[in-house]
Amino acid sequence: MMGHTHALSGAAAWLLVAPGLVALPGLTALSGLTGDLTPIVANALSPAEVVAGALVCAGAAMLPDLDHPHATIAQTFGPATWVLSKAVNWASGGHRHATHSLVFAIAAGLGAHLLADRFPIGRDIVVILMIGLALRAVGIGIPGKTITSAMVNIGLTAMAFILLRSAHVGYLWLGFAITFGCLAHVVGDCLTERGCPVLWPLRHRWLLPWKIGIKTGRAFEIKILGPVLSVIVIGLFAARLMPSL
Repeated sequence: MMGHTHALSGAAAWLLVAPGLVALPGLTALSGLTGDLTPIVANALSPAEVVAGALVCAGAAMLPDLDHPHATIAQTFGPATWVLSKAVNWASGGHRHATHSLVFAIAAGLGAHLLADRFPIGRDIVVILMIGLALRAVGIGIPGKTITSAMVNIGLTAMAFILLRSAHVGYLWLGFAITFGCLAHVVGDCLTERGCPVLWPLRHRWLLPWKIGIKTGRAFEIKILGPVLSVIVIGLFAARLMPSL
């Protein structure tokens, strides 16, 4: 699927699961690994945290495509992300291999959670990167101008992060958002004609039967799926935020 489709599905995933997280106030932050009992969520997410989670989850929904040097994520911050993408492509065995799996989704979420729990600066870097990926995926940028688009993205990302910081957003849920975003990507690509190796390192690819998978970048995704997901995200934002206004 295309970048904006993945990003929208990631935002929708967060907006769907966020109420379930706040319903588990006793859940602890993987105490056996972190050495503490810090609650992952407490009471309820603020409106700012709902927005922050949607942005982070939308950005995380781009992470599996870090194995594709020509994907949206590889163009987000110019040469830096392109070089990183080339490295991941080599290390993961090519496009739609290790990064398109449950193993990657869980590892990415766990890593983000441990980082957020122990290193505030690392946490902020992850959040900034996810916001940047989300903005780029939904079309923020100038077509054909990679460097200029990267600069615009950096500026808008910085503004968004500053606004969230001024709203005193907490990020104890960061690991969940990263995992849900990656899983949204994997599910989306399983609906395409190529499928994904969900249980990597097993090579079997999960995809729809009878060759009815979605063809990436074709009319159905652009004219139907994309608009439908946009409406769903807007509706979910309204449902989550309006009662809090």
